[in-house]
Amino acid sequence: MEFDTLDRRSGLAIFDPVENVRFELYTAEPLTTEPIDTTGFYFPIDAAVSFESTGIEIPNHLSVVVRTQDGEITTDATTFNDLSLDFDSYLLEVQSTPMKLYIAVESALTLNHGTTSAMIEFDGRRRARVGARSFHERPAGTITVSDDVDDAMAAVSYLGSALKTTTCERSFPTLRGHPPLIERGEAFDVPTGIERPETGVRLVLPPERRYVYPAASLAYYLGADVVPGSTPRLVSGSFEYPLAGAGGYEATVNRVLRQAFFLDCLTRTEGYYQVELHERTQVEPLVGLDFAELYDRPLAEQLQEYLSIPFETLEPHLLDWHLTTDVVPTAETIPALPYFAKELSLLRTPHNPESHTVAPKPKMLDDFTRTAIPAGDFTRSTDEAWDWGDDELFQVESADTTEHAWVGNGYPIGANKVPIESLRQTIDYTEPDDSALKVHVVCNDVAMDEENVVERFYGLRDFVAFDVSIHEEITTDELAALFESDADFLHYIGHVNDGGFRCADGLLDANSLTTVNVDAFLLNACRSYRQGEMLVEKGSKGGVVTLAEVVNSSATKIGRSLARLLNCGFSLRAALSIAKEELVVGVEYVTIGDGGVTLCQSESGTPAMFRVTQKNRNQFLLGQYAFPAASYGLGTIVSVIMEQDSTRYLGSGILTELKLSSNELNDALDLELLPVKIDDDLRWSDELSASDFN
Repeated sequence: MEFDTLDRRSGLAIFDPVENVRFELYTAEPLTTEPIDTTGFYFPIDAAVSFESTGIEIPNHLSVVVRTQDGEITTDATTFNDLSLDFDSYLLEVQSTPMKLYIAVESALTLNHGTTSAMIEFDGRRRARVGARSFHERPAGTITVSDDVDDAMAAVSYLGSALKTTTCERSFPTLRGHPPLIERGEAFDVPTGIERPETGVRLVLPPERRYVYPAASLAYYLGADVVPGSTPRLVSGSFEYPLAGAGGYEATVNRVLRQAFFLDCLTRTEGYYQVELHERTQVEPLVGLDFAELYDRPLAEQLQEYLSIPFETLEPHLLDWHLTTDVVPTAETIPALPYFAKELSLLRTPHNPESHTVAPKPKMLDDFTRTAIPAGDFTRSTDEAWDWGDDELFQVESADTTEHAWVGNGYPIGANKVPIESLRQTIDYTEPDDSALKVHVVCNDVAMDEENVVERFYGLRDFVAFDVSIHEEITTDELAALFESDADFLHYIGHVNDGGFRCADGLLDANSLTTVNVDAFLLNACRSYRQGEMLVEKGSKGGVVTLAEVVNSSATKIGRSLARLLNCGFSLRAALSIAKEELVVGVEYVTIGDGGVTLCQSESGTPAMFRVTQKNRNQFLLGQYAFPAASYGLGTIVSVIMEQDSTRYLGSGILTELKLSSNELNDALDLELLPVKIDDDLRWSDELSASDFN
């Protein structure tokens, strides 16, 4: 962690060079900072500084939990109400920042909310200490497995070694570490220091990959030992729970994960963060659980109580899960399991591969497309058995989650194609500096320059500095230099065919590149998926590509939308899922590589979106949605922007719906730059007001 004083105004900049994120605190007077010891913050931190000031301004109305120096919560200042506290030693935990951030001070305090920020005022000039901890985590090591399925079961048993606690507090994303990696080799081997937690939970599964792989997220979260048996079941002491219920094995495993995780989130409100959780108020009268008594019980006993509740009772109140991942059950795909277990993805293995079919090519409208060669025939008879070919396009089984990923051969229509290499690159961090995020916009066809306005959509944020460069009609050498240079994002507008990117002097084949150092990309051109996959193979983390011809007007619309969504902190997968909703034909676009890549952090932590419906002339229904992201995974708690009480929500999917007047809607739209959905039309809070509905 790095600290520096600001130039444009008085304040402190906190920069995490590993995650490449930045946050600022403001003060009334210029600062002189001094590095200090990291002890005395109750929570672990990476670095700290101290300075004298009369107060600290926190931007964006972020939540503040006020504690005593020993960690006891004094006030959960999550409302827009002002407060005053008598003189004491306080530890202020600022939430929804891109790093864990704490402010320690001895003073009387007042907290006043302004239009766009909260001001913490001391009772005079006081010495404040600011400590920060990075969200960055790396796996502790790599487990080697042979191609024997028994090794796969043993390796999955060690995924829970990364849990930082086996209490219900592990439902917080910062208390779940990255599981050890799994790689194929000659024999099973576990590095010294990787030890499976003793939770008393076993998953008894038939020794087949189609049973082992779907259980990886559940085994990780429960710290469970995975052992062979004829009938799939969860065992804890004398308690047994069958894993072959309604909908079959995979559906049951995923229900158990969702149920256990959700009830842990409710139980943990008796612990470190005793907040008023919306989901608990909804569920507690229905289930008859004593959460205060449950909090101190061992994981295995909690699990037995949780699973005594019928899933149907909980289902209407469960948080919306963000990700489903289909993993082809082969020895080659086992390295993917730790990455998706870390995300608590719902896992499936494809069934009846011969039933997967390629959707017919959509009939193009009377608009020119971004193709450079005639398209092939993508239709396929349902009678043909799919051969798992590397280049096959196919229709995947739909998922009931916002995001959907695929690990295996072929190119899935409607899902994130994830090569194993792209997952490895997510943890091969090189430390970036604190310079601006570098974005290249390449337009290699002047007929498409209408999309070039994306330049102004990168860099609309106060806390994220962007360095955006425009390149038009460039040569193969110039484009190769851009791909091989260090950059955060490349937005390509033009033509692509199987031979490569069309440039002013010919075609650039991504296969000819020595290395790709651009972290992520958008290839807004027809049938760009093969070139995109090669970019990932050469070193990029991931990007958005097309599987077929794309209509130019739609390509321009989706290019602009993706630019703004990425600028607001959405991941590639989430941004594409939102942007595609407004297209008549949206199946051409998919993510490839690590779809969880983000370009920058959202202003207020978890990326959010509004849906607005007009009820009558002066009444609107506003729904607020949250989208888990890299540093704000499942289990993050958030506030609703316009609510004036201390209620908190689990940050995934729909949080709440509010009835607002015209003035209240305008106030909500002014608080933060957010995407706004009106039916399927994507708008933006900075260009929308209640009067636009009339």
